[in-house]
Amino acid sequence: MTEPSRIPTSIDEIAEEWVDTVAELAPTVATYIGRFEHNGRFGDYSPAGAKRYAEAARVALERLDRAIPVDAIDAVTKEDLGRELRLDLELHAANASLRDLNVIASPAQDIRSAFDLMPTDTVEDWAVIAQRLGGVPAAIEGYIETLRAGIAAGVTPARRQVSEVATQINRYTADNGFFAVFVADADPAEGHLPASLARELADQSGAARVAYNTLAQFLITELAPVASEEDAVGRELYALHSRRFLGATIDLDETYEWGVEELARMVAEQESIAHEILPGASVEEAVAYLESDDSRKLHGTDALREWMQATSDRAVAELGRTHFDIPEPIRRLECMIAPTQEGGIYYTGPTDDFSRPGRMWWSVPEGVTSFDTWRELTTVYHEGVPGHHLQIAQAVYNRGQLNSWRRLLAGTSGHAEGWALYAERLMEQLGYLDDPADRLGMLDGQRMRAARVVLDIGVHLKKPRLDGTGVWDHEYALDFMRRNVNMSDEFIQFEVNRYLGWPGQAPSYKVGQRIWEQIRDDTRAAQGDAFSIKDFHKRALDVGGVGLDTLRSALQS
Repeated sequence: MTEPSRIPTSIDEIAEEWVDTVAELAPTVATYIGRFEHNGRFGDYSPAGAKRYAEAARVALERLDRAIPVDAIDAVTKEDLGRELRLDLELHAANASLRDLNVIASPAQDIRSAFDLMPTDTVEDWAVIAQRLGGVPAAIEGYIETLRAGIAAGVTPARRQVSEVATQINRYTADNGFFAVFVADADPAEGHLPASLARELADQSGAARVAYNTLAQFLITELAPVASEEDAVGRELYALHSRRFLGATIDLDETYEWGVEELARMVAEQESIAHEILPGASVEEAVAYLESDDSRKLHGTDALREWMQATSDRAVAELGRTHFDIPEPIRRLECMIAPTQEGGIYYTGPTDDFSRPGRMWWSVPEGVTSFDTWRELTTVYHEGVPGHHLQIAQAVYNRGQLNSWRRLLAGTSGHAEGWALYAERLMEQLGYLDDPADRLGMLDGQRMRAARVVLDIGVHLKKPRLDGTGVWDHEYALDFMRRNVNMSDEFIQFEVNRYLGWPGQAPSYKVGQRIWEQIRDDTRAAQGDAFSIKDFHKRALDVGGVGLDTLRSALQS
């Protein structure tokens, strides 16, 4: 049961209007949160579009600063929305949009991925898709205009990102790539497409492929020659991105040193468990032993998806009986193989009415056909329950208390990913990782997240290498990850390129976990014998997704 609805306040009104504004100016974000009224178009990716967004943020912030909170929920909304709007303006002033190109989360991917979450059940749905496909050329044109403005201003992305995205685009536009396959597979549940709509989809898909090829040509011929040779973004810009992904201000140098220590702790823990798996074995030998065990493998993406779904369903059913109150709409979680091959596993939240459930997506790199269950079990808990799905869907469900911005748009990677790593350790404590192999898999992920703290800060702040031979760079980062992650080299290469192009995001997982644990421990110390971990979790999740500084102040008030 949801709690009784709260009477909306003036701060709720400002927050609701900001959601409307974001949906209007960034229709792909609207699609992500289930606001489908904007599904037929894209936003303005040109410099004028960025200016319009910044001006809207400035107006909303001025209204918010004048508003007076009437209760604790208002206080959290004002603090966290104000934090986000101020950071939007700081990033705009730093010309961040002029160099917004990377391998995972930039307009180059945003325009294509808008189609992943669009409804495809009816003829009308496919008509809307055709309309949005028709908007791809203008969206790409605006994006190229922004990147050209960056060239003129001397603000460009790293050359490595430019090259990688151009290669990525080739996969989108190939005859067997995303756009061709997407419309070729059009099949509404209610029957066949009208011939006229099928032709329109084919024509607009073709135009989208041409537009993306134009972007790739621009990247290769115009942007690459003048792109930055440096992967590092520097301390000033990195600090902004770190705040963006954490919703907290941290000491970057202290965090780097902590990351080095945390990595050493993860290695020691792995070595201890390796001896349990195979007496006297090193971590590498234990991993090789497990990888040779076919009973712990899945073959093919169909088997992977079925295993993900069965594992997720079991966790929801069992934890829902014992450790968590999981409302019925949240119990539905769909496990999906993503339509791309870039690598990575991710979660997308449910729509506001749960008509589209929360989904766990696995983007399987080309050529990868087998999967180790011992390595991936904790990933299902991380993305599902008690990880992202419980956290994010609970905020969506709590509509009687939280405004739309708090439920659907608020939050940071540090809050979400930090909770998910926190949840991994929780599942170990609850006995779901009693098999040493599964614990080794969990630690493999935790070790990777600790390594990313060191690598990300090391590269972007040009820290001295750990071996004392110079400063961090791409080649050292790649070697460092190969020594600390037991995964395919395709995955490792993608991950390193992701870190270099998306500064501050990768450390937010482990740093977020650290801050979650600090908040829990501080709360336990303050409450003494009255502390209840179950009550702490409920109260923390009921706040919804917020920046971690906001979470700390909300739970300590």
